[in-house]
Amino acid sequence: MSPHPKSVIRWVEDGAEASATWHSESHVPAPEHVVVISDDVTADQAFRLAKSGTAMLWRGDFHNGRQLVQAMGRRFKKQQERQTSRQKSRSHDKANGQHSFSSQHSFSSQRRATADRARLLGHVVIELGAGFELDLRRAPDVSAACRAAYGEPSGPMCVSLTELNGVLSAYQWQLKGVDVPALGETIHPRFGVFSPIRGEYVDLVARTPLPESLAAGAAVPEPTVTPEPTAARGSTAFDLGTGTGVLAALLLRRGIARVVATDINPRAVACARENLGRLGLDNMAEVVEADLYPEGAAVGGTTDTPRADLVVCNPPWLPAQPTSALEAGIYDPDSDVLHRFLAGLPAHLNPGGEGWLIISDLAEHLGLRTRADLLARIAGAGLTVIDRIDTAPRHPRARDAEDELHAARSREVTSLWRLRLT
Repeated sequence: MSPHPKSVIRWVEDGAEASATWHSESHVPAPEHVVVISDDVTADQAFRLAKSGTAMLWRGDFHNGRQLVQAMGRRFKKQQERQTSRQKSRSHDKANGQHSFSSQHSFSSQRRATADRARLLGHVVIELGAGFELDLRRAPDVSAACRAAYGEPSGPMCVSLTELNGVLSAYQWQLKGVDVPALGETIHPRFGVFSPIRGEYVDLVARTPLPESLAAGAAVPEPTVTPEPTAARGSTAFDLGTGTGVLAALLLRRGIARVVATDINPRAVACARENLGRLGLDNMAEVVEADLYPEGAAVGGTTDTPRADLVVCNPPWLPAQPTSALEAGIYDPDSDVLHRFLAGLPAHLNPGGEGWLIISDLAEHLGLRTRADLLARIAGAGLTVIDRIDTAPRHPRARDAEDELHAARSREVTSLWRLRLT
């Protein structure tokens, strides 16, 4: 998802007109009505201004500004709880004493609430100086984090305070990294790139037997141990939608001779290159910016359709509209990426090769996709399922009984589908 075209935010301060470039990772246009506020504004006042569509340029203490946004979030939550309670009361089925809310309805409601909350809290904005300076009391030095997220500055810029908080949090993860036990290494995600914090899908790739054409009789590595090279010399794999490059690195550590990793997100391409270089694997990997499958000219300079012995894809798991580049790693409108992966797989497999589809069945439990539809898509592409390896999610939300989607999340299974040509 490309950044929103540059626009300008304007306001009046101390009797004079002022302006700056406006930036929003969520493609929110520049606010038209802006007032300048400081520490004397209460959360109730800010909440009302935001609901009216008025943006607030924060000039007070940095930490007070963050607390103001948190307080606005609590007010939004209470408002949502009251609305949900009224809706459930109206939809209550008196005949059997149960609510008629479906999992699909709950998911849609939760997505709307998340978008509404982000939109409302995004009305508190801050101004970054020409070098990404943040001229607020008790403000941290944010310039390095902003450069890592946005590149070099080109003048004063305004962003929402919630977006800046996300930039700062992402930068800490970029510096610290995420431990990946299956790889035995640390992966460093960038801002706007999906982090491999859900390790079960990495474990699936670590313990699934390689195609027989690559490693006949090869032992399956334990997910907590760095695998020994076992694949055939000259073997090639594609890692579609590589993100941080974690699966590309794992495939190389398993002995695949060469991996071509793709991603449509330029930040992910840069992030994957950094991680593979840090692990000393960049000489065996090629990371290209592409919409799913690599083009021939991008792989070896040929116009032929590039093929691989193994094609791995971990598409977004939920068919819904993303609101940012980061969410594009989770939400996929109409399962477009999934469908294009399956449709394009036969043309990109070497004889005896396999496609590995890594996907959760949460969408099925939410009523957003059916197992029958997935199997029909696989068969329609001329593919056969030769195996399916399942694992249970380990993330905290799967055990959170307070989550509105708990009934679906508690039954979620993440699977690696091994696919071959029929």
